[in-house]
Amino acid sequence: MLRNGLEPWHLLIVAIMIIVLFGSKKLPEAARGLGKSMRILKSEAKAMKEDGTAQSTAAPVEPVAQGVQVAPGEPAARGTAEGHPAH
Repeated sequence: MLRNGLEPWHLLIVAIMIIVLFGSKKLPEAARGLGKSMRILKSEAKAMKEDGTAQSTAAPVEPVAQGVQVAPGEPAARGTAEGHPAH
C-alpha cells in the first residue's frame, strides 16, 4: 500500500500547495520567523548546557552567617545566646 510513501514528486506537490495557500509574500516572513526562533532556541540550549556544567564544576558555596557585625573595638557579646540583639 505505502511502499514508497514519500517520493520527490510528493514533496513537490506539498511545496506547491504551501505556496498556493500562504502566498509568496508570507513565506519569506515565515522563514525569517522560523530562523529567529531556531537561533533563540539554540542559544538558550547552549546557555542552559553551559550553566549546568558551570554549576556542577563550581566549588560548593559556604553559607554566610547572618547576624550583627561587630565594629572593631566593640565587645562581641552584644546579644543573647541565640544571636538576637538585646534590647
